[in-house]
Amino acid sequence: MMTDDDIEDAKTWLGEDVDCRSCVHAADLLPAGKCQLRRACVNDRYARRIDRFFNWNPKLANSYVGHEHFEVRAIAAKHADVFFLKPLLNDPEETVRWNAARRLPKRLILPLRNDPHREVRIRIVSLLEDAELAPMLADDDYYVRLVVARRIAPPLLSRLVDDPEPEVRKVVAQRLPAEWLMCMAKDRSAAVRLEVAQRLAPDLLPALADDADWRVRYEVAGRVAPSQLARFLDDDDDFVREVARSRMEAGGPLLREMPL
Repeated sequence: MMTDDDIEDAKTWLGEDVDCRSCVHAADLLPAGKCQLRRACVNDRYARRIDRFFNWNPKLANSYVGHEHFEVRAIAAKHADVFFLKPLLNDPEETVRWNAARRLPKRLILPLRNDPHREVRIRIVSLLEDAELAPMLADDDYYVRLVVARRIAPPLLSRLVDDPEPEVRKVVAQRLPAEWLMCMAKDRSAAVRLEVAQRLAPDLLPALADDADWRVRYEVAGRVAPSQLARFLDDDDDFVREVARSRMEAGGPLLREMPL
């Protein structure tokens, strides 16, 4: 695989040739081997070369957080003193905003919950906790709500029980406190109802015994109390009938594996 070290040209972000002779670091860093053309250069347009420059010279990052090229600002934000980062939360480039946010106190990054770029909002979820995440349960982007549903404390998931996206509701069904699961037993998505069936206590499973999806009925027939198995012997689906018959013949042990 070709890397930035295999690329022969050394161009600035404006497309011009990198000229070490005109660089402000030519007198100090270059002779000391602290920068290198086509390998570690803050003027190069390749992010890896910029990143390597700041890895070699992290103390210079403070002076580059206001650079014209967003890649330089974004990478400098990973090394600069935190006192220089707050203004970057309003940077026009989402990569810069995120790199600043990941190093700043939570109280400063809360406004990014409403960032115009979905990737920033998705990433900000990993930095926040329950109460801080609650406003994001109403995010317009379904994937933001999905990652929030995976992270937020289960008792706070009730607001997503009726989410318009089945993938979000599926995560809710996987994490919602067990005592609240019955409120999703009639979900319009079979995949969500299957998640509910897999978590419901056996004595509550009869509520899903007549589900329209065979996978849900199979799960019910595999875990319901033996006294409830007779109703599945005439099921429309072969797998459901077979699991019910097998359990009755064996005296009622649970069968959990779904047939392929």
